[in-house]
Amino acid sequence: MSKEIKSVNYGLEKIFEGAQDFLPLLGTDYVEFYVGNAKQAAHFYKTAFGFQSYAYKGLETGSKDEVSYVLKQDKIKLVLTTPLNSTSPINEHIVKHGDGVKVVALWVEDARAAWKETTGRGAKSYMEPTLEKDEHGEVVRAGIYTYGETVHVFVERKNYNGVFLPGFQEWKSDYNPPSAGLKYIDHMVGNVGWGQMNKWVQWYEDVMGFVNFLSFDDKQIHTEYSALMSKVMSNGNGRIKFPINEPAKAAKRSQIEEYLDFYEGEGVQHIAVATDDIIKTVAQLKANGVEFLPPPPQSYYDMIPERLGEHMEIMKEDISKLQELSILVDADEEGYLLQIFTKPVEDRPTLFFEIIQRMGARGFGAGNFKALFESIEREQQLRGTL
Repeated sequence: MSKEIKSVNYGLEKIFEGAQDFLPLLGTDYVEFYVGNAKQAAHFYKTAFGFQSYAYKGLETGSKDEVSYVLKQDKIKLVLTTPLNSTSPINEHIVKHGDGVKVVALWVEDARAAWKETTGRGAKSYMEPTLEKDEHGEVVRAGIYTYGETVHVFVERKNYNGVFLPGFQEWKSDYNPPSAGLKYIDHMVGNVGWGQMNKWVQWYEDVMGFVNFLSFDDKQIHTEYSALMSKVMSNGNGRIKFPINEPAKAAKRSQIEEYLDFYEGEGVQHIAVATDDIIKTVAQLKANGVEFLPPPPQSYYDMIPERLGEHMEIMKEDISKLQELSILVDADEEGYLLQIFTKPVEDRPTLFFEIIQRMGARGFGAGNFKALFESIEREQQLRGTL
């Protein structure tokens, strides 16, 4: 069973005390990507991942500088934004980073208070509290910078009944493929530079009242060739989890170094989305053309009963089916989890997605790290970046 158990339980006990929860967060509101072609990117996420048309902002709605397509699947909302002219500052982000996550928006009761609290604790302001109105009501948004050029936008929408935000209209499309069963964002991982992980851990603790409830060092996360360090940050109610990764010295270049090189800075490395039936979801995603990391060796699946221990008694999934789909399994004291990782979804080897199903487990699959990173290294070797 995973060695992460004790750390998970200890950390969650601290979180649910709520002593430091001066910034109540209700959940992830949306994730906004800056992309080179939002219309084509929207088609990709619909076709490949089963997202549905939701909202739109562009020339037809009076937006002269940028266009945004909003996609929805259960509680997940993705916003894909592209500039409409060469003078837009969004171009600078795309030229430097390629397509990637710019905004991680957090749903709050009071955006003004959230901005005041966090900037008062040292956060750099990205967007002062702004009231946005239309015939459906009003929304207050405010934002702060986090690692790299990534920002957190606080969204207060309790007085709004529109489809998404003022300035957007409902996006009706004749093409809406079936949902792939993705439910909500489980966690989002940020990659930061050498020696920067503890700085950003401290930032999340001081500025946002998060707790570091789980840590891994390079002795736990390593292979023959590469290593990294990671600390998982969570807010007071446990709804928002942000693991932060930093590269570690090893024989060759880690996936974190590869990301930092090609993203040209710090940023969101992957988005983990939850499902209630990972076998059904992954089978559908593969049929849709989503590419996943190569499978671990046969020995990995042979050892699952030993690694899961008593949880094998309640495990519903057929191991042979998990192996067929290359799904990974891990466990802690609370239960087990199943997970799988896509290949990068951009031309640059940067952003990718994780599909996760939790069957009681609260960890992040520490027992899968070696198999996972060896798969990533095989891909790096093909790219010539290991």
